[in-house]
Amino acid sequence: MQTVTSPDVSQGVRQVEVGPERDGQRIDNALMTLLKGVPKSMIYRILRTGQVRVNGKRAKPDTRLTAGDMLRIPPVRVAERPETQGPSAGQMASASEAVIFEDKHFLVIDKPTGMASHGGSGVSHGAIELMRAARPTDHLELVHRLDRDTSGVLVFAKTRAGLTGLQAAIRDSQVVKQYLCLMVGHPSKARFDVNAPLAKSVLQGGERMVRVSDNGKPSLTFFRELEQYPGARLMQATLGTGRTHQIRVHAAHVGHPLAGDPKYGDREANKRFREMGLQRLFLHASHMSFELDGRSYSFSTPLPDDLRSFLENLGSKGKSAR
Repeated sequence: MQTVTSPDVSQGVRQVEVGPERDGQRIDNALMTLLKGVPKSMIYRILRTGQVRVNGKRAKPDTRLTAGDMLRIPPVRVAERPETQGPSAGQMASASEAVIFEDKHFLVIDKPTGMASHGGSGVSHGAIELMRAARPTDHLELVHRLDRDTSGVLVFAKTRAGLTGLQAAIRDSQVVKQYLCLMVGHPSKARFDVNAPLAKSVLQGGERMVRVSDNGKPSLTFFRELEQYPGARLMQATLGTGRTHQIRVHAAHVGHPLAGDPKYGDREANKRFREMGLQRLFLHASHMSFELDGRSYSFSTPLPDDLRSFLENLGSKGKSAR
């Protein structure tokens, strides 16, 4: 494969002054915008090896930039790749039809299952790429993420103030995030909390795995029973913290994994539920609310048709078995 250099290489090391539009932004996210076409792995490599500096000091991926900072970006080589085809009109229409709220700061969609939050790892177009393609005149940024199999409320920021304000609220635990999930089995209590630290690791193939570990980050989930079904319980899970795969790992930790979870779930239960119509992880981001600049925001989405139909089937099978 022929290797070509990006414009950055011909310019050598770049010194970039951080403008107000990037004030508060994580440096890894800023570099992904500044170094378009450069693989994520390379961006994290130049950060890890200390080649990226802020005001002369080495920067970590989660370093947040401040307007006026001087950012050192090293020369970067990228392999020449064929341009990826843009999303189809049908894909853009699907994303546009999912919009449930919009104002000057935010755009919110009810993300369908199977749609990634962003491209990468074999996915050409995630929700953010689809919305940017559908709205080329809007400046859109992902505020948070949902796993590909998880449906529900996904928020994009249209302004820098919206992005930094909501991300700060999330960091300060000022945002209510609730999910609907189906737990396998019968938890002994209708209400219970799981307070168990979580550690994230990446397997050899690049797959992310999370486990309960004393060396992990503090993690808290509040569970409340909503409906009872044969062999399962529909629960509302409210996040006390927002770790990767938190609800899934906490559910498995207490012996009641989520139905349809291929990574942390019960294989036999998943097989049984699949035969009854459950084709995916039963996890839906149903509600998100917060306050920003004196205004209250609240977004809610109902359980998708596929999950509701499965519950109806599960309930009817239980009645017929009596």
